[in-house]
Amino acid sequence: MAISGGRGFSAAVVSALAAALAFAQPAALPRKPSPAVEAIVGEYGEGQARLVVREMNGSLEVSMDGRSFEPAREMGGDRYATAQLGEFRVDRGVPAAKVKGLAVQSVIQGISIGSAFLPRRDYGGAEGVFRIEPLRPVAELAKEARSLSPPKETGDFLPSDLVDVRSLDKSVALDVRYATTANFLATPVYGKAQVRLQRPAALALVRAHRALKAAGYGLMLHDGYRPWFVTWVFWNATPEASRVFVADPAQGSKHNRGCAIDLTLFDLKTKKAVEMTGGYDEMSPRSYPGYAGGTSRQRALRDLLRQAMEHEGFSVYDAEWWHFDYKDWPRYSIGNDSWWKN
Repeated sequence: MAISGGRGFSAAVVSALAAALAFAQPAALPRKPSPAVEAIVGEYGEGQARLVVREMNGSLEVSMDGRSFEPAREMGGDRYATAQLGEFRVDRGVPAAKVKGLAVQSVIQGISIGSAFLPRRDYGGAEGVFRIEPLRPVAELAKEARSLSPPKETGDFLPSDLVDVRSLDKSVALDVRYATTANFLATPVYGKAQVRLQRPAALALVRAHRALKAAGYGLMLHDGYRPWFVTWVFWNATPEASRVFVADPAQGSKHNRGCAIDLTLFDLKTKKAVEMTGGYDEMSPRSYPGYAGGTSRQRALRDLLRQAMEHEGFSVYDAEWWHFDYKDWPRYSIGNDSWWKN
């Protein structure tokens, strides 16, 4: 639909309307690949050995560095070949079987290249939830954190105006993992499943949610405002090698300021979260917003989420596709109040 600067519309208004419509009508998303292809997509190897297998246009592509991919030619019998890597074999744990007349896909254990075997990397347990072994017991950390105070700040900050996002639009979905055991610490750290943001950020989030509906999706929220003491627990529970995925309490986080949101997309028809390149809170290369693996559809959905959020003044964190910071975060101070006890 063409938009002209007719009577009563300023150039700025016309430009804003055009941008909104352009977002509301994204290009068609890629289809899901066949189950046979999708089953092989993943990462393989241990330590420095890393093989990334992704789907592109219905076929498999392979990379040794996660950046430069080459097509994998199917040779038959679970064998493939690429120009640089040569021939490799997909190894299955058990042969395909039939249960009550239905074919059952066998579990892929890894990939063999000559005599070398690269096991499939598992970034989540049976629940699909990434977990770590905390450096110290979470209960012990939480008790200590409660006795501490956030870093002192100076500046002319706006008064906090945290609002429950679902009070603005109840069609926004919630999946607050930190109020359950389904999180990377396997321990609840919130006493109530609620997501709060500073009002301007919450209003911008609702606008993004409503714009996405034209494409058949909505926003599912995992976390928003996070008390500083929880950030302290996360930092001190997480091994140093993975601390890029948690905020340093000495600096405070944008979550502590009520201007950061963790979220994903959900399908309006099924009400289920979509499949992304990696899981929420997963501490792996698959979490980076520019990760080139996964399937074409997963990458497109991740980019659709980013487009919707950036359109409303959010920016993605460079290590987590699910984490977005609102543009006005420097105008708010670090908070440490627990909403579930207010």
